[in-house]
Amino acid sequence: MRAFGSFCFDCIKLALRGRWYYWLWLAVLLAGIGVGARYYGGQLVEGMVVTHLSDQVNWGLYIANFIFMGGIAAASIVLVIAAILYQREDVSQAALMGVAVALSAVIMSSLYILVDLGRPDRLWHMIPFIGRYNFPYSLLSWDALVLNVYLLFTLWLTGALLFKNYRGQGVPIMRRWVGIAAIVFVIGMVTVEAFLLSGYEARPFWNTAVLAPRFLAAAFVSGPAVIILVLQVVGWFEKQRAAAPAIDLLATIMQAALLFNLFLVGVEMFTHFYTQGEHAISANYLYFGLKGFGRLVPWIWVAHGLGVAAVCLVLVRALRQRRILLNIACLLAITEIWIEKTMGLVIPGFIPTSMGEVFEYMPADAEIFISVGVLSIGLLVFTVLAKIALPIVLGRVRYST
Repeated sequence: MRAFGSFCFDCIKLALRGRWYYWLWLAVLLAGIGVGARYYGGQLVEGMVVTHLSDQVNWGLYIANFIFMGGIAAASIVLVIAAILYQREDVSQAALMGVAVALSAVIMSSLYILVDLGRPDRLWHMIPFIGRYNFPYSLLSWDALVLNVYLLFTLWLTGALLFKNYRGQGVPIMRRWVGIAAIVFVIGMVTVEAFLLSGYEARPFWNTAVLAPRFLAAAFVSGPAVIILVLQVVGWFEKQRAAAPAIDLLATIMQAALLFNLFLVGVEMFTHFYTQGEHAISANYLYFGLKGFGRLVPWIWVAHGLGVAAVCLVLVRALRQRRILLNIACLLAITEIWIEKTMGLVIPGFIPTSMGEVFEYMPADAEIFISVGVLSIGLLVFTVLAKIALPIVLGRVRYST
């Protein structure tokens, strides 16, 4: 009990101490949260009319970001899996940063669902045994269950890893079931998110069996890419060398996932355009335009171009080992996955409508600024966690009996 009290006190002390750039960064994030809150207040008062969502296109930027962040949250604990199940002590220090990214991402994913609700006061219906949860028949209830359980899991894992490092024990001492649970959550979260779309009967563009594997491949591209960049940024600010073994492992995972993701995209394109069935109508709109409408065409081709460029950079080991080229590959991969899972997946599912009409969608200013506000909340959570975690992981702050 005394150790836990000392741990809490030191965590608060670490969070409230920092150089000028730390406080400047927090000020920027708070400003982003303020702007997002201002626009969200307008959305609460005026309703979803302030967005460009409609009866024809009722999922947009919010749901796309929810899916993207869910993938990052799921794949970001891969270092924990490696450290516990495979006893990779060389990546154990970096594992905590991966968990911090996962926790921040799952918070953002949940918040994107919240801001997409036109009536957030009815959120209590999602509480089991209290509201109209409709479990297990509703896929949305499954998604809410997975998100909330995963949020609790990452909260516990973050606290446990921090406390164990604080007492000088580290990651490998954790029980094997934690690594197994992490694998279950990685697959479960991504699969449920994919089923939310593929189970939408009226949207043939999503009715494909490879949607869940595509989500899984995309998660293992964006998640490792984000952690690679995070490890280097944190290492630079703390005047420490980035965890080279962890970065090499993540780069290898990202390389395989990038290739698999492009393969699945190619399989989808062949199915759509060779057979030219009803599924191909939305794909035609996405890739070539339809009835004179084609706002998404440049987005998707640029995305695939970025994906191919990222693969070329990570496929050659000599190029991948150069940090600047690896960082460029990570940025290209993250951008490619974000476009593919927003402009290239969620939106075309609603275009054209079941009546054959084309109602194009582009996010409104309110949606963009609210999304920035949610992103700022996630970055704020991660920043504070990293500020607390790094001195503890590096052994600068330890419990003294």
